Amino acid sequence: MLLFLLGTGIWLTLHLGFIQVRFLGEGFKKTFAPLFKKDQEDGINSFKALATSISAQVGTGNLAGVATAIASGGPGAIFWMWISSFFGMATIFAESVLAQTYKKKQGAQPVGGPAFYIQYGLGSKWLAGFFAIAIIIALGFVGNMVQSNAITVAMNQTLNADSFGVRFLIGSFVAFFVGLILFGGIQRIANFAGNIVPVMALLYIIGSVIIVVLYWDQLLPTLSLIVNAAINPNAAAGGVLGATVKEAVRYGIARGLFSNEAGMGSTPHAHAVAKVKHPAEQGLVAMVGVFIDTVIICTLTALVVIMTDAHKTDLEASAITQEGFARGLGEFGIPFIAVCLLFFAFTTILGWAYFGEVNVRFLFGEKGVPPYRAIVLLFIVVGAIVKVEFVWQVADTFNALMVLPNILALLLLTKVVKRSWKEYRETK
Repeated sequence: MLLFLLGTGIWLTLHLGFIQVRFLGEGFKKTFAPLFKKDQEDGINSFKALATSISAQVGTGNLAGVATAIASGGPGAIFWMWISSFFGMATIFAESVLAQTYKKKQGAQPVGGPAFYIQYGLGSKWLAGFFAIAIIIALGFVGNMVQSNAITVAMNQTLNADSFGVRFLIGSFVAFFVGLILFGGIQRIANFAGNIVPVMALLYIIGSVIIVVLYWDQLLPTLSLIVNAAINPNAAAGGVLGATVKEAVRYGIARGLFSNEAGMGSTPHAHAVAKVKHPAEQGLVAMVGVFIDTVIICTLTALVVIMTDAHKTDLEASAITQEGFARGLGEFGIPFIAVCLLFFAFTTILGWAYFGEVNVRFLFGEKGVPPYRAIVLLFIVVGAIVKVEFVWQVADTFNALMVLPNILALLLLTKVVKRSWKEYRETK
């Protein structure tokens, strides 16, 4: 799976002439230019589309996933996470261009995503249906169980209370507020994401930067350790027993790709709704999402974990990140991470629920939406109660089933992406 995802990113990078190097700056301009423009009935502006995309991208992977990568692969995993995000920018550009190119109208709103460009671009209805079923299960149902559980665990640690009743109550509250926003459709989700995501990301960035400043004397040694451990077997461990360069590559690339979701076929659903003059415009905006998710947020998490030596503890997953912030910010660190995780996971639930909903409409029409939404809310409550080790395995399986048809479409439709990019440049 990693070879498919990374290989596709390299393939598209070469075919698009290293677009993520030459045009990332233009992507930032396209992202923030429509910030104060009103949405139209037949779409939302590029910034809100990106915010909806980032709401799904920035989740527990940015906290627990980064910590897991360091704990399993050593500090060198972060270097390979950067590599995965670099090539992932080209992948997500292609996904967004295709989502814009093959989007269709459902009522007043446009919709699009891999199911649409697989059916109308490749001409394969059965493969499109296969992808749609996989993403409904992977993100809409199973994935949201994982996010709901992450919220519950974080709140239990903060409140120091864990019982069936408390878990059920937290899950019910999350499901209630998700329902309020989800039943308002993409406009309400986009408005919520456009207001909450920037604030949530900024607060996390500020908290992380404060710790980096407090431990400023460890910054250069930490960056040196990340690079050396990525390519030097003798330095690979970096305080992590058994970590090798092979493990650093494996976990760094895996966590990077599954954090920014480039190639997974999820975020194109948000970018398809954007009202833009040309598909390539939204492709440039989509690259900014990967940059913010991995290069900025994941990197800051990694710096906090390594600079405070939290990765040398016996803790696991998000508990490592919590320990890093507790060492850096004192007693305030644990509730700070709990609140960040709450918002990260909550917005991810909204994004994933919407992505699944688009595919329910693709398969069953409008009549399939009400029962789908009810099942999503039920899974959120169940996810808050159960242990999620098995759920993670099921989610990983269906993630793989999503990736395969999407990657196939990206490779076979590369010429469409190249043609769109050429047209945009000529028009400019």
